[in-house]
Amino acid sequence: MSIFISDESKRTNVPALLREAGYRQEVHRGTGQISYVRSVSGGDFPRFHIYIDKADKGWQVNLHLDQKKPTYEGTSAHAGEYDGKVVGEEAGRLRRVWKIV
Repeated sequence: MSIFISDESKRTNVPALLREAGYRQEVHRGTGQISYVRSVSGGDFPRFHIYIDKADKGWQVNLHLDQKKPTYEGTSAHAGEYDGKVVGEEAGRLRRVWKIV
């Protein structure tokens, strides 16, 4: 699920917005790619997982739910959910925390 944060919102420090919403930064050991995660139940999994990308006139926040750790080392397969009720509720929570429509 995607959330767009417009530059016009003046809320452009996306890492700070993610920390404000309870997410922590994670750096992939193999690629160095930065993403953000928030535990659903207090453990490592399930967890909400966010990647951010600079977009035209704003930022694209890409949210999904990782149900479990990748099964095979070196792969990214992880039983992720990219939409549905739980992901939609988290997207709504983020919009409320960030005060964006």
